Amino acid sequence: MIRRRYTRLLKEHAPLPDLILMDGGPIQLEAAKDILENELGLNVPVAAMVKNDKHRTADLLSEVGDTPLHLDPKSQGFYLLQRIQDEVHRFAITFHRKVHAKNSLSSRLDDIAGVGPKTRNKLLREFGSMKKIAAASTEELQKLGISKPVADTIHLTLAKMPETN
Repeated sequence: MIRRRYTRLLKEHAPLPDLILMDGGPIQLEAAKDILENELGLNVPVAAMVKNDKHRTADLLSEVGDTPLHLDPKSQGFYLLQRIQDEVHRFAITFHRKVHAKNSLSSRLDDIAGVGPKTRNKLLREFGSMKKIAAASTEELQKLGISKPVADTIHLTLAKMPETN
């Protein structure tokens, strides 16, 4: 991720950050620094947000082997880092779910004979979900320009899939 992100910033001549916060420990910190310094030739400060036993941010680490900077859990700085970390987790989980949902929808449609990428996209754009596609009549499917035999196949195949019912 670091390689992709900062390679793109360099290609676009975009401004670089003043600080990169990593969600992880010494291993993630070392990997990020290695890519930034040795592969991309960048000198951007990097700090790792290290978690405690309860999986909550407790320390900041700027160099592997150094003593981590302990954060006062009642300070505004700690609160800010905690909010940043929570937002990163929320974004990552949302992204993962979106990709997973899109792949699971596509793969079930792709398994139906006669349904290619164009038909799949047409169906998803028109109906929005597998449940709604499964509930559609053969005539509704044909209105999208799908032939009767393929519309029949879609209708019958999805009616048999327990995930769509």
